[in-house]
Order: sequence, then C-alpha cells, then structure tokens
Amino acid sequence: MKPSPAETPVLDAIDRRILAELQANGRITNVELARRAGISAPPCLRRVRRLEEAGVIRGYHADPDPQKLGWEITFFAVVGLDSQKDAVLSAFEQTVSAWPEVRECHMIRGGGDFLLKLVARDTTQENQITQKLTGLPTVARVQTLQTIRTSRSLAGVPL
Repeated sequence: MKPSPAETPVLDAIDRRILAELQANGRITNVELARRAGISAPPCLRRVRRLEEAGVIRGYHADPDPQKLGWEITFFAVVGLDSQKDAVLSAFEQTVSAWPEVRECHMIRGGGDFLLKLVARDTTQENQITQKLTGLPTVARVQTLQTIRTSRSLAGVPL
C-alpha cells in the first residue's frame, strides 16, 4: 500500500546521501553505505528500511542492455483515445500493461492521452505492435517515434 503524503518521512541530509548512494549502486553493502553516509551500520539499515516502508525506495533492480538481449528497437508511441472517460482510460492502461513490450506507460497532457515506451526485436515486430495498438477499439490515433540513439538515461531523480 502506498503511503499518504502525510506518512512520507521528512528527509534529512543523511537520508539524501543514502538515497544518492543507493540510486548509484543498489548493490552496495550496508557497511559501505553507512560509511559513505557518515553513520554506523545499524542506524543506516534502520533508515533504509524506513525509506522502503514509506515507499520512498520503491525497489531494486538490474538494468540490462536491451540490445544485448535482442531488443534492437526502442520506440515511443503517443496515443490518443476516442474518449477521456475514466473507464476508457483505465481499460487502456490495463490492456497495454499486459504487453511485455510496453516498458513505460504515462498518461500525458497535451498532444495525446498516453505516452508509451516500447521495445521490439526488429522492424517487423515494431510494425506488429503498432498495428495491435492502432487496432484497439478506443484508440483514435497513434504517432510512433523511433529512437536513433540514447545519449542520456538516468534512473531515479536528482538528490
């Protein structure tokens, strides 16, 4: 369950150092994390657990290279629906969240209803995904944008 804003802890400088270090390296040991944060290991672990329980830290994951795993194409799709009724928006989100190629789904303002980040193994698959997307009953328009290269991709937020 996501904590309410009132439950979100106030972050001090040590919490921010902990978050910055974990954001840079989620596999850092608690002992090394504590050293870099300038505190001992037990309170460091308590702070990390408090940040996890409060939902400030949402999880830990590996960041594999898509191309080395055969996902040659990354593309974005700006999707406009024929209605902005909550049921239609929710149904669209539920549908595309089941597609493994959809890596991100953002409801947006201006120029469309959703921005999707997708991956495909080749142009044939990209075209199939685009056709599947345009074939959804409530989709009115789709504009796809294929990436040429990614010069910056940072996880997390500025701390």
